[in-house]
Amino acid sequence: MKQGDCAKTPPMGWNSYDYYDTTVNEEQVKANADYMAAHLKAFGWEYVVVDIEWYAYDTGSKREKYQYIPFGKVEMDGYGRLLPCPQRFPSAKDGAGFAPLADYVHALGLKFGIHIMRGIPREAAHRHLPVFGSSVTADEIAEPANICAWNPDMYGLNPAAEGAQAYYDSLFALYAEWGVDFIKCDDICRMDMPSARAEIAMLHRAIESCGRPMVLSLSPGPARVEEAWYYAQHANMWRITDDFWDHWDSLKDMFGRCELWQKHVSPGCYPDCDMLPLGKIGKAFGNERDTGFTRTEQVTMMNLWCIFRAPLMIGAELTKLDDWTMGLLTNECLLSCVRNGRTPKQLSRDEESAVWMNEDADGSVYLALFNIGERERIVSAGSRILEENDISLSGKQIRNAWSEEYAAGKAEQAKDAATVRAVQVQDATGDQTVQAQNAPAGSADGISVLLPAHGSVFLKLEPCAAS
Repeated sequence: MKQGDCAKTPPMGWNSYDYYDTTVNEEQVKANADYMAAHLKAFGWEYVVVDIEWYAYDTGSKREKYQYIPFGKVEMDGYGRLLPCPQRFPSAKDGAGFAPLADYVHALGLKFGIHIMRGIPREAAHRHLPVFGSSVTADEIAEPANICAWNPDMYGLNPAAEGAQAYYDSLFALYAEWGVDFIKCDDICRMDMPSARAEIAMLHRAIESCGRPMVLSLSPGPARVEEAWYYAQHANMWRITDDFWDHWDSLKDMFGRCELWQKHVSPGCYPDCDMLPLGKIGKAFGNERDTGFTRTEQVTMMNLWCIFRAPLMIGAELTKLDDWTMGLLTNECLLSCVRNGRTPKQLSRDEESAVWMNEDADGSVYLALFNIGERERIVSAGSRILEENDISLSGKQIRNAWSEEYAAGKAEQAKDAATVRAVQVQDATGDQTVQAQNAPAGSADGISVLLPAHGSVFLKLEPCAAS
């Protein structure tokens, strides 16, 4: 299976972690799937992903002390394969696994995903359970010193052990029976343990052998840029950061990470900036709240993720989204860049500003200008930069993605994103042939826009309509 076969464009969906942590249940997953189908599917949002510890009992019951309860009770079959906890996922009883829930999601026209941890459950090794499809037992393929530093559930595998690949093959055969479309594998991306690199290849082989296309997402980051080729050979997404939360410093830091990974975005292969902490988040972490990002910062985050063509995974409780946030998530201009763009390119960056571009398959050009400083400033894409990147303003109309024409939600995002103070637009020769619609100022020096601190603007340069 080629990487692009199941992820021709960056995956877009919802993940339960930012709101539910380890506690999400079947009713809550269905409610978010229903909302996505009714309100977001038409814009390309399609994956519903159940995050960590869906197999565990008593999740969240000791949250003041543990995020992951050490050596807690888990649901598991006789071959050491974790199953959904039936207390939280009632349809999984009698060995049905996630098949009924996946069927529900598929019936909505959506796709279903789950989170897994690298390796094999410790309990399976301690009980010497047989490995399906082999003559060995779990203790013979587990590495007792190969453990996750932050989650107590698993042992890593010994890739050289007989039966190790058979274990992963049996896992993915089970997931294929359930109808899983997306796998997020944790404790693997940054290759903390010596076996992690080989286990990435083992996961890929298991997907190839199971007969069902599945997106493979690797977590947590930061991924190793020197391993970019290896990630691209075996996975569809790989995290370039540790968990990303709603703090400006983390968002500003992402500009450097995107710069590092910009050349490695291609069909089926996407450096992953992590989930979008928008809307209501944090409930199961003991702090249900609206995102800590200002509206200006939320627009900047969306502009960066989309010009970079990062996977888009919403972390919010979807049923609590307000109209303003829906406008962020359904902006057709930004989403057209995600769907139809090519390899992103940073044109400039310093401590105060950044400029990015992408190209649409139809020949249009996307430009995003960012003020990452702490005061209002003019950010420019100068004529030299534009010329060096074959961007001509002549005969073009410049559209602001956050104008009313492009925003699916309310047009107030435009004033939150950037204050556009001028509408005169000129090409590099000074000829005033460029039409402007809610446009930034242009001059012989290129394109300039006055932006608030942490603000940004997303532009699409299109041929002028024939008169």
